[in-house]
Parts: sequence; structure tokens; C-alpha cells
Amino acid sequence: MGSSVFADGASLFNDKGCAGCHGADAKTPIMGAYPKVAGQNKDYLIQQLKDIKSGARNNGQSASMKGIMAGVNEDEINVIASYLSELK
Repeated sequence: MGSSVFADGASLFNDKGCAGCHGADAKTPIMGAYPKVAGQNKDYLIQQLKDIKSGARNNGQSASMKGIMAGVNEDEINVIASYLSELK
């Protein structure tokens, strides 16, 4: 992944509020019920985020993410998922 795309993903992760729950490093969530998302498979992340946004996934903590996802478009989902998948 290009460094600017990686930087864009990092910025979006912070700007959209993801780091507030999943941790600045995406692997130290503030609550045990929140997933560690660093290093997850990109396609898996994209599908989960799209499902939360559309309402197809409405279990667990997805209800709290639905409001956040309303402000994230498909291009941003792809950039965030790419960024997260590159983390260790």
C-alpha cells in the first residue's frame, strides 16, 4: 500500500472516531467486547463495515457503530479497511 493511502487510512480511522473505541493502535479497545481490528483481513473488514452501515448486521456492538457508519462512505470504508489490514 502506498504511504499516502496508509496515511489517509490512519487519518480516517482517527477522524471518524474509530480510535475512540478500538484504540489508537486498533488493537487495544476501551472495552473487552470491542474487537481488535488491526491486522484483520481487508475483505472481511469491508463486508462487516458495509453490513453495519446497511443494518444487515445488528448484533453485538454494531448498534453503537451504526451512527458512526452513517458518516462513512464506501471509498472511506475501503481506505480504512486497507489501513487496518496492513497493521500488525
